[in-house]
Amino acid sequence: MSKPVVVVTGASRGIGLAVTRHLLSPAFNAVVVAISRSRSPELFELGLSNPDLDIVTCDITDEHKLTTELRHAAEKYHGIDALILNAGILDPVGKVADSSIPLDEWKRHFDVNFFSLITAVRGALPALRKSRHGGRIVFVSSGAAAKGTAAWGPYNASKAAMNSLCRTLAEEEPDVTSVALRPGMVDTDMQAEIRSVGATSLAPADYDKFVQAYNSGKLVKPEDCGHVIAALALRADKMLSGQFVSWDAEECNDYRQA
Repeated sequence: MSKPVVVVTGASRGIGLAVTRHLLSPAFNAVVVAISRSRSPELFELGLSNPDLDIVTCDITDEHKLTTELRHAAEKYHGIDALILNAGILDPVGKVADSSIPLDEWKRHFDVNFFSLITAVRGALPALRKSRHGGRIVFVSSGAAAKGTAAWGPYNASKAAMNSLCRTLAEEEPDVTSVALRPGMVDTDMQAEIRSVGATSLAPADYDKFVQAYNSGKLVKPEDCGHVIAALALRADKMLSGQFVSWDAEECNDYRQA
């Protein structure tokens, strides 16, 4: 059987880059189409040594270009076996009542964190339904989807909407396994940003939680949750379809690194 083909959005840094590295390793042996708005030095270097990495520069809010790139990938590699939706932003940060945050910033947030998902899913579904490996979609979600952190209104809402979309796809697309994953507090640029500016926007208890997790070495390594995401993309059990699971939960025991 040919190598599985996996599309990863937000592949340039953090979790997305870790997932891409895992998928290219001998353990997974996949072809990766890495979609990102920018090409980081780390992703570029990875591409130099991996002929199975196809780097595509694309703003995921550009419906036409993203759709075109997904169709091109399906044609080039004769299919798509998995779609990992990792791209996302945190901004704008501030209370719902804060009128200094224009509504357009909320709309921009949803263009990135939610409506781009619709475009990606629609573009990949025809190939996913026909996958010989079993089509799968992994939504990289957040604990914010279930717990409303103050000042994170757009992020809380967009991740909750993501989980709802995952559940809906599980009902509508029986031939595709859709899973939403909570990666935990991961040691990424987003966490660094929270520690840098969070003191002025977050509730003190929430800000302290993030700082203490960093200071005590409890942030999740991108490589650890990234392995779970990569494994789910290639072999998630159909029983997980529609579920929102944590990377370190019992349901993910078989997908974590030994």
